[in-house]
Amino acid sequence: MEINFLPLLPGAQVVLTALVVLVFDLFLKEEEKGLLVWMSVLGLALAGGMAFFLWGGEEGAFRDTLRLDFFSLFFTEFFIAAALLAVLSSADYLKETRIPAGEYYALVLFGTFGMILMAAANDLILFFLGLETMSVAVYILTGIRRGRAQSSEAAMKYFIIGSFATGFLLYGTALIFGAAGSTHLGRISTFLVGQSGQSSGIFTAGVFLLLIGLAFKVAAVPFHFWVPDVYEGAPTPVTGFMAAGVKAAAFAGWLRIFLHPLAPFTPGSAEVLWILAFLTMTAGNLLAIAQSSVKRMLAYSSIAHAGYLLIGIVAGGEAGGAAVLFYLWTYGAMTLGAFGVVIALKKGDEDHDGYKDFAGLGWKRPFLAMAMSLFMLSLAGFPPLGGFTGKFYLFRAAVVSGHTDLAIIGALNSVLSVIYYLRVIVMMYMEEGGVEGKRFFDAPALYLVIAVAVVATLYLGLLPATMLDLSRVSFLSLR
Repeated sequence: MEINFLPLLPGAQVVLTALVVLVFDLFLKEEEKGLLVWMSVLGLALAGGMAFFLWGGEEGAFRDTLRLDFFSLFFTEFFIAAALLAVLSSADYLKETRIPAGEYYALVLFGTFGMILMAAANDLILFFLGLETMSVAVYILTGIRRGRAQSSEAAMKYFIIGSFATGFLLYGTALIFGAAGSTHLGRISTFLVGQSGQSSGIFTAGVFLLLIGLAFKVAAVPFHFWVPDVYEGAPTPVTGFMAAGVKAAAFAGWLRIFLHPLAPFTPGSAEVLWILAFLTMTAGNLLAIAQSSVKRMLAYSSIAHAGYLLIGIVAGGEAGGAAVLFYLWTYGAMTLGAFGVVIALKKGDEDHDGYKDFAGLGWKRPFLAMAMSLFMLSLAGFPPLGGFTGKFYLFRAAVVSGHTDLAIIGALNSVLSVIYYLRVIVMMYMEEGGVEGKRFFDAPALYLVIAVAVVATLYLGLLPATMLDLSRVSFLSLR
């Protein structure tokens, strides 16, 4: 049987880049390690180019367990973009914290490969392999500042909680296999159609265990308790990569598994997801208000935004799926940009992520303050920024699907979030003190990342049509 390697090309390029980085790290002198950044960037750019030229392909590999379709390529481009911004924002951060550059960039690349595999997986076992590849890389990245106790504690917590999530996913997969006789999503769907939509208790239990495992990964309440400590303890570029990439990878799996083959045959799941969405966005926003650290506030903010994304899952259908895909791009741009500004306040080996550290930034570093203001307003849902457009389509999908109550709750939560987002802006323009922040010539790559995030946030808010069309086409390619 001929093996089709075409769907593997972008992911294989990312892995090859990781291996090249590791090999060159052995021979480069310490002052030459900056080359590893550009090797990583070049490798990711090549992988992104491959995904672009493969756009429009519709085929499977390895007995159709790995799919090349609009959906997988859409997420491949997202993960590569997130990794590119994470790598560029890390260039000066690694020098200040003395984190080993070769290991760091290779782990980011291996984590990116795991995400790509998750989005393309058409089989629960392959999805699990992608999940574990991503998770192990991110566990190590979380604790890579070995001399910092907080980082080691965060990595241990993340590993333990991640192991629980893995257990739920594996047990759920085993139950589904026992009921359906396969872990291939297409065959599972065929089995369910043959059962006339009447799934067995074992199958339903397996589906709910999968839901719980994925809920851990997206930090849905009540499976969110690991997020603030892990986000705070991890190196800030890793936190941004986790907030954007890991969340998007989990939602990619959620969409491929539950919004196509299994969704019509999971009685009661809509009610469970409704409750998850309500609790997640409400608890995330309420807990964010009480934080004194911007980094922890953004951690709870990521929980709240997982709740908004769950609205699209509850809504389902073309409108809900396309809205989730579009919102992931807007959320990724806003979040990576916001964490980029937090990195810009770092000085030496000490992080400066408290609200007071942002005091007076508007007068000392006007570009950083302007960018952070845009990100905060967009996260809160102010028009005409990307966050507003993304939430509009999520809430619209909820109304169209008959979940008007959830759309109203989401809108009220957006109003609630203004309390803590505007607090950052008030500190930057109406208070004195704080830290200086890096100049452009101190960290040009970091400024580039922030500028790209600003442009993306404005573009997705003002001219969303192209990305909305791509999101709709990508979601409809699921089969």
